[in-house]
Amino acid sequence: MSTGLIPATILTGFLGSGKTTLLKRILSEAHGQKIAVIENEFGEENIDNDILIGDTEEQIIQLSNGCVCCTIREDLRSTLSDLAAKRRKGELTFDRVVIETTGLADPGPVAQTFFMDDEVAESYLLDSILTLVDAVHAQKQLDDRQEARRQIGFADQLFISKADLVDEAALDALSHRLKHMNPRAPQRRVNFGEVPIAQVFDLHGFNLNAKLEIDPEFLAAADQGHGHGDHGHDHHGHDHAPGEHCDHPHHHHHDDDVKSFVFRSHKAFNPAKLEDFLGSIVQIYGPRMLRYKGVLNMKGTERKVIFQGVHQLMGSDLGPKWMPGEKRQSKMVFIGIDLPGDVFQQGLAQCLV
Repeated sequence: MSTGLIPATILTGFLGSGKTTLLKRILSEAHGQKIAVIENEFGEENIDNDILIGDTEEQIIQLSNGCVCCTIREDLRSTLSDLAAKRRKGELTFDRVVIETTGLADPGPVAQTFFMDDEVAESYLLDSILTLVDAVHAQKQLDDRQEARRQIGFADQLFISKADLVDEAALDALSHRLKHMNPRAPQRRVNFGEVPIAQVFDLHGFNLNAKLEIDPEFLAAADQGHGHGDHGHDHHGHDHAPGEHCDHPHHHHHDDDVKSFVFRSHKAFNPAKLEDFLGSIVQIYGPRMLRYKGVLNMKGTERKVIFQGVHQLMGSDLGPKWMPGEKRQSKMVFIGIDLPGDVFQQGLAQCLV
């Protein structure tokens, strides 16, 4: 058993989106991994009705295939440190943790636990936030519930379940809407939560790596009607202004409060100015900033600078060197609730050398 950190995955999504199916699969599939599942679900379609026959007074239940299941009795922090302590003492063996949040939960505070609490940070490494989306009911849920929209904004990976129950046009429209809310999370269609384990674990969504995948279609839409200036401004990351193209004729205008926008520039950033600006932005808008990430060209270093954050928590690191002949450019994506894109764009532009 390696002494490294225990990877953790947060599983979120609205009721009926297939989280329980996915969890059952994770817990019962013979993938050779021992997994601890932390349930944060009250009542609803509780997983233990089916798999965990037994005395539910027990907080931790060991399954026959070596997986562990527990419900949160106090708070997540104490449950995580409790599990880590039992693992250190050899009372429990598990390789990773999956936390299932309630259908209406905001994954933000759950994610923050991994960064703000020293004890948790010393034992665990947050791998990614997965959001399951129910293709049949998603449009209405997204219209009605901000929690559903937030869950999209936080995701590192989106799984669209029940895709076979709606037509292609409806799926396209949903996919398009999700892309505008979160262009950095790949979307995968799955059948009732039947997801291969390889697509669920070790996605490195919170790694400070030099990759910033933004859906190319989103970037293309962002560039239309914005002449290619030095920074591809994208004021319409969420909606198509008059004269702006959208290749989806059936795309309905959802002006969602969860939106994303991208900032790009070929000029280098002044490190001190950028740090000041990001610091002040996070102070003001932190609670509304869900996820943000950038790969930056900084004056004074030959290496890429990678930064990312959740709410007010922001971290940065030096990445690999810019390769000879590689076009140095900064690329940032911000996902949040009613963020003033123009304030960010202008402020970032003023931090350029």
